[in-house]
Amino acid sequence: MALFPGVALIVGSASGIGQQTAVSFANEGCHRIALLDRSAEGLTRTAALIAALPLSTKAETFTQVVDVLEEASIIAAITAIVKLWGRIDYAVNSAGVTGNNQASTDTATHAFDTINGINYRGTWLCSREELKVMLNQTPLPTHDGRPGNRGSVVNVSSQLALVGRPRASAYCASKSAVIGMTRVDAIDYSVHNIRVNCVCPGIVDTPMTQGPGQAERLKPVISIAPLNRLGTPQEIADAIIFLSSSKASFMQGAAMVVDGGYTIN
Repeated sequence: MALFPGVALIVGSASGIGQQTAVSFANEGCHRIALLDRSAEGLTRTAALIAALPLSTKAETFTQVVDVLEEASIIAAITAIVKLWGRIDYAVNSAGVTGNNQASTDTATHAFDTINGINYRGTWLCSREELKVMLNQTPLPTHDGRPGNRGSVVNVSSQLALVGRPRASAYCASKSAVIGMTRVDAIDYSVHNIRVNCVCPGIVDTPMTQGPGQAERLKPVISIAPLNRLGTPQEIADAIIFLSSSKASFMQGAAMVVDGGYTIN
């Protein structure tokens, strides 16, 4: 039995962690993968990466441009996926933005609302619609015959949900909210046999960390972690893939930290 016989959905799959997670689902044998993001070009690139994989890992993809700030956009995309494939088994909510690098008294209300609107409210909207679908489906068989779940949701938080950083109050709060939401949803939906977890990545080598001057700016921050390097999108995707799989059938409400040791130093 394949590890992922169902339908995977990755929100924020046009680049970085979300893109690598989508490719990893295909590499691990998932043959139906829905890709959502606000970047049409990025979605096309991700779908092309999946299409270029060996025949043994070929997957059918569905792509749709969404804006996680717009409720109707999310509902329309989820509805289209269910109309096409009938279910959503592994949902990953990885759409997010970085902070504004300002203290609270320097932060404009619009900046605060945008950061929290995408990182927290957008994650909540996506998760809410995914859970609605999972409530109405039966579990699929698992890779080794253990009881399966109706579905799995993995939200992407951050190491900065667990520790503070100067001039990041809006960002830290938005990512802390994702952990809080994940824990409560895990409690509420356990009775329905749905698992809800999240990952807390450290600083990862993605387009968000590759801009001009970023290497020098991030160097002292990266050095806080004992491993003293950037993480890779694949390393975060591996954690997401595990939490999504039936191998993590006893994982519920977890905030899995993948940060090179940043939060222990």
